[in-house]
Amino acid sequence: MIVVDLGYGDAGKGTVVDHLCRTGAPPAGPGSPAPLRGRLPMEKVTAVVRFNGGAQAAHNVVAPDGRHHTFAQFGSGTFVPGVRTHLSRFMLVDPLALAAEADHLRAVGVPDALDRLTVDRDALLTTPYHRAANRARESARGAARHGSCGMGIGETASYALEHGDAPRAGDCLSPARLRRRLAAVRDWYLAAFPGGEDVPDAGACADAFTAFAERVRIVGPGHLRALLRSGNVVFEGAQGVLLDEWHGFHPYTTWSTTTFANAETLLAEAGASATRLGVLRAYATRHGPGPFVTEDPALTADLPDPHNGTGRWQGAFRVGHLDAVALRYALEVAGGVDGLAVTHLDVAGARPDLRVCRSYEMDGERVGRLETGPPDLDRQAALTRRLLAARPVYAPLGDPVDTIEGALGAPVVLRSYGPTSADKRADHFWTPIDLSVR
Repeated sequence: MIVVDLGYGDAGKGTVVDHLCRTGAPPAGPGSPAPLRGRLPMEKVTAVVRFNGGAQAAHNVVAPDGRHHTFAQFGSGTFVPGVRTHLSRFMLVDPLALAAEADHLRAVGVPDALDRLTVDRDALLTTPYHRAANRARESARGAARHGSCGMGIGETASYALEHGDAPRAGDCLSPARLRRRLAAVRDWYLAAFPGGEDVPDAGACADAFTAFAERVRIVGPGHLRALLRSGNVVFEGAQGVLLDEWHGFHPYTTWSTTTFANAETLLAEAGASATRLGVLRAYATRHGPGPFVTEDPALTADLPDPHNGTGRWQGAFRVGHLDAVALRYALEVAGGVDGLAVTHLDVAGARPDLRVCRSYEMDGERVGRLETGPPDLDRQAALTRRLLAARPVYAPLGDPVDTIEGALGAPVVLRSYGPTSADKRADHFWTPIDLSVR
């Protein structure tokens, strides 16, 4: 199964992936069913594959016993004993942040997270130099900031596009080459951002990255095929479709493909397929600047999120009403879904004032669908300008699940009424199995 957020992120991908790893998921692998037709068998999940983004992800998971962790690079199934994580070549791997995340997992009772981790040798490395460049560039924008987590993701991706010697995970196995490539990134940062924050020398960074390589398994491209053949796998996306580098509302986007595309590329290379699960909240949220047509300041004040707040780099956490127009757009650019997971239904049930936006007043007319097309940042920037001036046309939310299914034309197969796996309910096509006896 491939799990993707249909909004601006923060919809609950982590809690959904944790639930799938605890209860089972439709099988991914050679000959597995792609669409949800009738009832599907549920198989035990043995691994989570991350296929976009990097250390800026923030997937909150609360275990049944109350332990909490914000998953960034490790798969959100790591609380479940034995579930492995594979960081694919599409991941931007930050070894220093990964070590810190492993330390927190150890503190909350998961001592073997690194032992269950594999990293594709072609995955790009995010360094302290990329992070410092990210923060310097975003600070220089002042009031025109694009929104960022300050973790260097965009700088890692853009540097790799401009430099053929960008450091990758496999370089950690060759200390001399690693040191050369890290020195080149550091020199680039110092030349591009004079007066920026202090950064470590390349030697110290190389030593830390080499130690990382000694602690984790760095693998070749054949590893994923073997992983798929050895057990059931969940592919966990990061951020949301509305932040996609090509289909999001430029420039308030991420340097990452947030649709199903990367996961399906990896699956196709392995001769496999999987079902597509789109995740959304029963209401809308957004972190940081950018278009948010259904934003409601009253909801922002009344619906604080215990695991999301205002951050120095990403900005304020914003809340609004369910936006069927934006969600239909996300479904179209993502190529559709086989099923939907709707989270925060407990909140929706307690808020009769929540509404659904079925169309926008935009450019003097009522618009129910947004234009799509091949990658074109100029077109996306123009769309962004129109969205910033758009106004929502609301209707009562009614039953959130019925409203969502009717507006999006896809079945809700998983309902979430709280943060833990016990708060989830499977619907329609799924027949979860009891894994306690396995």
